[in-house]
Amino acid sequence: MQNLVIAATESTPEVSFDFAAGQFALRGESWPENAAAFYRPLLDALENWQPQPGGDVEVNIALRYFNSSSTKMLFSLFDLFNQRAQSGQTVALNWFFDAEDDVSEEFGQELALDFTDLQVNLQAEMAS
Repeated sequence: MQNLVIAATESTPEVSFDFAAGQFALRGESWPENAAAFYRPLLDALENWQPQPGGDVEVNIALRYFNSSSTKMLFSLFDLFNQRAQSGQTVALNWFFDAEDDVSEEFGQELALDFTDLQVNLQAEMAS
């Protein structure tokens, strides 16, 4: 399956999906005018992905800002990863947040509660 790489813009995150390696990353900000249109190709790609049995999956999310419509799409994305975990895949979700951003930290904690089959790791970073 071909990798999915999308450069960041002012309002959309950098996307780096390496299907063969089981490495998935979103970095930057997410407040696209149409979140569904931006995230639909990512969701479609994940739905069509046939991972290697027993392969570990690593998801790295480092979003400085995301709006409410992006939140809905992120939940859809995490739900697909959670389904992979329910089918026996080991899926680690690394949630990177600014150490001074309580909202982002709480969102990461909420992910751990909502997606119990994912190994959610909260990782505070100092703002640069």
